[in-house]
Amino acid sequence: MPSFPLVPWQATSVQPGPELAATLKPGGLHLWRIDTGEGGAPLDRCRGLLSEAQRARIDALGQDVQRARYARACAGLNRILSAYLDRQPEQIRIERGPTGKPYLDGADGWLSFSFSHSGDLALVALSCGTNATVGVDCEWIRPRANLAAIARRLFDPETVAELETVPESGRLERFYLAWTALEADVKCDGRGLLRPRPPRAVAPQIAHFIPACGYSAAVARAQLPPVETWRMLEIESVMGASA
Repeated sequence: MPSFPLVPWQATSVQPGPELAATLKPGGLHLWRIDTGEGGAPLDRCRGLLSEAQRARIDALGQDVQRARYARACAGLNRILSAYLDRQPEQIRIERGPTGKPYLDGADGWLSFSFSHSGDLALVALSCGTNATVGVDCEWIRPRANLAAIARRLFDPETVAELETVPESGRLERFYLAWTALEADVKCDGRGLLRPRPPRAVAPQIAHFIPACGYSAAVARAQLPPVETWRMLEIESVMGASA
C-alpha cells in the first residue's frame, strides 16, 4: 500500500456566495465539509434546494435517518455548486456518466466536482483547469465483519499482504486508508469500483485527510496542488433565510 500524506482539516466557515468562483484557480482544490446530522441544515429548508431527481432518490431510501442525511448532503452540494455557477441551488443539473460518475455539462463543465457522504458527514471536492477531474471519498470509521474478505475482494494483492502485517490494533484504520484511496481513485476517473484501470492510464495522485474525528477521507487528482494552497471550507451551521 503506498504511503500517502495525511493532511489535517483546517476549515473556514462561510455562507456560499458567487465570489467563491474567482478564488478557485486552474489547478486549485477546494474541499467542503457538510454536516448531515441533526446539527446540520433544517430539513424543511433543504427540500426546496433539491432537484426532482434528488427528491425521488431521497424518497426511495428506507430509513428516516438515511433520508435526512442524504437530503442535507444534496442540499449542501447544490448550495456549494450554485455559488460557483451563480444560479439557484434547485436549478443545478447534475449529469451522470455510464458508470454513475456525476458531472456538470455544457457551460457548467468548467467546474469539476466529486461528492461523498458517510454517517453524519458529506464532502465536496472542486477543481478546474487542465486535467481537473477530481475524486473524493469519506468514510465513517466503524468496525466491519469479515475485514480480510472485503480487503481481498477490493484491494490489490500488495495492499492485502500489507494489511495482514499490520497489528490488530491498527488494522481498521489502515483498512479505511486503503478504502478511501481506492474510492477517490475510481471516482476521479469514473471507471467504477470493481473495474481495472484502463491500459496505459496513469494513476492519479492521492492524499489523505481527516475531515472529522472518527472519519477517514482521501482526494485524488491527476496532479494535486501543494497542500498549503488547498482551501478547506464548511457551510455555516445556521442557514440564512435567503438560502
